[in-house]
Amino acid sequence: MGFDTGSTGFMLIATSLVMLMTPGLAFFYGGLVSRKSVLTIMMQSFVSLGITTIVWFTVGYSLCFSGDVFGIIGNLDMAFLNGVTLDQSLSPTNNIPLIVFIAYQMMFAVITPALITGAFADRVKFKAYIIFLIAWLFLVYFPFTHMVWGGGLLSDWGVVDFAGGIVVHTTAGMAALASVFFVGKRKGASNIPHSIPLIALGTGLLWFGWYGFNAGSQLRVDGITAIAFLNTDIAASFAAIVWLILEWRHTGKPKFVGFLTGAVAGLATITPAAGYVSMQAAALIGISAGIICFYAVGLKNRLKWDDALDVWGVHGVGGITGVILLAILANPAINGVAGLIHGGYSFFFIEIAAVIFASAYAFFISFGLLKLINRFTPVIVDEEDQLIGVDSTIHEENAYLY
Repeated sequence: MGFDTGSTGFMLIATSLVMLMTPGLAFFYGGLVSRKSVLTIMMQSFVSLGITTIVWFTVGYSLCFSGDVFGIIGNLDMAFLNGVTLDQSLSPTNNIPLIVFIAYQMMFAVITPALITGAFADRVKFKAYIIFLIAWLFLVYFPFTHMVWGGGLLSDWGVVDFAGGIVVHTTAGMAALASVFFVGKRKGASNIPHSIPLIALGTGLLWFGWYGFNAGSQLRVDGITAIAFLNTDIAASFAAIVWLILEWRHTGKPKFVGFLTGAVAGLATITPAAGYVSMQAAALIGISAGIICFYAVGLKNRLKWDDALDVWGVHGVGGITGVILLAILANPAINGVAGLIHGGYSFFFIEIAAVIFASAYAFFISFGLLKLINRFTPVIVDEEDQLIGVDSTIHEENAYLY
């Protein structure tokens, strides 16, 4: 039997959209930092495209989706994509080429560690970042991908995560918080974005790519695909407007950056629930994201944590909030999963336990990893180099000639 050509075509487009999110993230982060570090933060995202692809091809896919070792990680039977053939389908339910699924999941692996970079902008050496990127994939991303999506421990518990609230946003957000505590505050850096148009461009690319991120996670074309697509836009729109209103109320001015940040918060928060909740619930999730993430960023500011680009407040808190709301609002009439309001009491506690476990694990492993790397090569950029700018001191390149 041949492949489902409609679903295959859609999944190739979805894969391309998720790939586009990494350059989108680079533009988003690039606009938020100062002029003297824009190339460094953008390069960190782009470099993940190259390095993570190589790691995914060699061992990453196999460790996530081949076999099972203690429910925590896969094996190396499919290293270098051994045994993958052109006519091999993903499953009878998802009759697309296995190769397409491999590529699709690879794009998730690419963007997840890139998200963390926003937390330590302006003050981490490039060599240390490369080591952290590779080690973090092995120690955090690959195990959680296997445990949730690869038939591992959390999957056996009954944990669901439609498109990465736990696997992507919770782990990256908590790793970002650990990074903030390890590297400390920036020296001489401004919290004023250097290019709001770049932020807007990045947000547009992220928003556009997120349709592939969420709708594509159904891995075929059906009604769940459609509702995940629409839920993504609903949540992002509600969160963006709520954030805009809250900041307008607090500052007396409507802020474009606030609107854009709110949209990303809504996108992160709907991610785990996109294919499990109604459109009305998606609106509630968007409103919740706008409120909770806005005040999480405010809390971070009051505590003087230098999470430079609010990775914890937007992605970490957003991902955790999305998982909790999934546990409450999941509608069995949509995709067979019952949240708390539909009588799914055990499912509620399983999801809460999973997100707590993911948060604690990602935080402590990331902090310990940075501490270990620092024993072999300095992680933090010297104060003088931070003041001059990491674009010049690390890369000898500048985004602008004047």
